[in-house]
Amino acid sequence: MKVCSMFSQLLPLIDRAEFDRLVRLTGAQKGAKGFTCWEQFVSMLFCQLGRANSLREICGGLASCSGKIAHLGMKQAPNKSSLAYANAHRSADLYEKLFYSLLGQMRGQCGPHKFRFKNPLISMDATLIQLSLSMFEWAEFRRTKGALKLHLQLDHDGYLPCFAFLTNARTHEITVARRLSFQPGSILVFDRGYNDYAWFYRLTLDKVFFVTRLKSNAAFEVVKEREAPSRGHVVKDQIIRFAGPRSSEEYPGELRRVCIFDAKRLKVLQFLTNNMTLSASTIAAIYKERWQIEIFFKTIKQYLKIKTFLGTTFNAVMTQLWTALIAMLLLQYLRWKSSFPWSLSQLLAMLRFNLFTHRNLFEWLDDPYKPAPEPPDLELQLSLLF
Repeated sequence: MKVCSMFSQLLPLIDRAEFDRLVRLTGAQKGAKGFTCWEQFVSMLFCQLGRANSLREICGGLASCSGKIAHLGMKQAPNKSSLAYANAHRSADLYEKLFYSLLGQMRGQCGPHKFRFKNPLISMDATLIQLSLSMFEWAEFRRTKGALKLHLQLDHDGYLPCFAFLTNARTHEITVARRLSFQPGSILVFDRGYNDYAWFYRLTLDKVFFVTRLKSNAAFEVVKEREAPSRGHVVKDQIIRFAGPRSSEEYPGELRRVCIFDAKRLKVLQFLTNNMTLSASTIAAIYKERWQIEIFFKTIKQYLKIKTFLGTTFNAVMTQLWTALIAMLLLQYLRWKSSFPWSLSQLLAMLRFNLFTHRNLFEWLDDPYKPAPEPPDLELQLSLLF
């Protein structure tokens, strides 16, 4: 059976009717002549998946496959000036809205997290995206450096990025976190960069659980000693109350302190949580699972195009960042739909080599090393002609 390229089989995961609705909603294509928002999106997605390093590589790469881009919904490959102008002037809000629309479509299809509890598990963190201050004057961070900060939440159901917010690099993580609301029963896991006892108390009142590291200089008193398991790495399991004048005012309730011994680093780690029901070893495992968001940041910086940019305007940078996050959603979805044990980096590398290969995408995902089916015997077909 004939199939089109794997890139063109990937694009139907984007609801075209929803895309057109968002184009009208944001007015992104107003006044456009010839080069559509869909063609811009496909070009920027090709930049991310094909790892193109410049506008020239995007346009040249698509032009070299001119016989295959009709299946992508493109009339022709863009020229550099058209793509550069679109990235600079067409509102990046289109791609932000598309990201959340696609997230809503994929949630629930990518499998649950690995723990037995049913609560949603969400990691929170932020990372700096370095920029050259001489080229991106609007992104001033330090006197000689420029940067943006990407604030992210990772849903461990499918490891999907479920919230992304881009700010000035000086904006602290907790400043963004305070503005957010969460579903009751959710479990948030974050590092000590989010340490804010008043915010912790607000989460508790909202019936949202959290797991984080306890500051080494935190003043507290032990209310109750809970029995620690005789086997394993749990050293202490305690109910505590803050003893400092300010901390006790900001968080007047009780919290739980879990201490484990890290055999690799030969030190005791202290965790703080408002969840009183999960076992101490599960609390420690939840914090260890936070490493997935660090892996996500490493992958997106190493394998997608968010460290070097194709335009210097704020809108062009936002367009490139949002299309990178959309690419990550698509890749995570493909991982979960595949029976092959892909790592994210491996899938992205192999897909890059096969973007314009004519194979059934989902059969290839399940068995990427299976030889391609032989083409039909043309001589046999011709012999039937009279």
